[in-house]
Amino acid sequence: MSHLKQKLNQIPALPGIYRMLDSTGQIIYVGKSKCLKKRVQSYFTKSPKQAKIERMVFFIADIDYIVTDTHLEARLLECQLIKELKPYFNSQMKNDRRYFYLKLAKPGHSHTLSIVLEREDDTFGPFRRKQLVQTMIEVFTHLFPIVQDTNRFTFKYHTLPEVMSPEDFFKNRESLSQVFSDEKKMQRLINQLTLCMNEEATQFNFERASHYRDLISGLTYINHVLHDYKQLVTSDILLKIPVRDGQKLFFVSKSNIILKKYFSTLTPAEIDTFFDEGLKTKTKFACKWDEKANTDFQNILFSEIQSLPEEWILKIL
Repeated sequence: MSHLKQKLNQIPALPGIYRMLDSTGQIIYVGKSKCLKKRVQSYFTKSPKQAKIERMVFFIADIDYIVTDTHLEARLLECQLIKELKPYFNSQMKNDRRYFYLKLAKPGHSHTLSIVLEREDDTFGPFRRKQLVQTMIEVFTHLFPIVQDTNRFTFKYHTLPEVMSPEDFFKNRESLSQVFSDEKKMQRLINQLTLCMNEEATQFNFERASHYRDLISGLTYINHVLHDYKQLVTSDILLKIPVRDGQKLFFVSKSNIILKKYFSTLTPAEIDTFFDEGLKTKTKFACKWDEKANTDFQNILFSEIQSLPEEWILKIL
């Protein structure tokens, strides 16, 4: 324990990642923080903790860390190490093979939507929240046919799930294909379902209102995954993030950091030169694309970009 106390005192109050090791030297947990010192020390305070954390702390025999310039780099490094090492006490991001796709079935199937594990024709994703999406699919068996009518969708609620006629199946499939492909149509359907939910609740039909609520939750999650990052995924982005004693520029293209560079001082001419270099580098950049694994890196990258002050985002082209 004295060894750990010494390590805790050495950890700097800087961004980075930390690794917890057991007595055999096995890495059992990887984490990240904007302030390594504060975060790591929190594991060893007497304040109440989750049972899982209590168990992990019992096995910690050593700690090491890597300092990064920015929180963005810390998050991406944490994700990379979790995927490579698969530490026992990490649960997020290490099992990306379990991520799945939502598939529109072909005519002849009993249900319009299903879950598949690999990319196929007429699939959307990948997604992580399986239970949420499965619940949504189940509710859709009560709601058909969904038909687009000018600027709205019409649909009928069936108390008991029923087998759709071929005609209803085709209408349903066409409408859902449009909903999952078009953000505006997705939002239009969510808005209509919200009105239905509120109406059912005012009439004390709480079970039916809960079905609408589950459907709205599932569609909102799908909308986020499919559409929220669409512009960023297709753009070239230039970031300027302050670091301890200077600035750091990042050139991001199609969900990848293509180029990054530290500057103690930064002039407009250096920004333009860096951006031009990024544009040239991206044409030579070859990345092995693993759609499921990349989902986590993309989520980290763009959630960080969206949280940055506007003045740190210099260009989006």
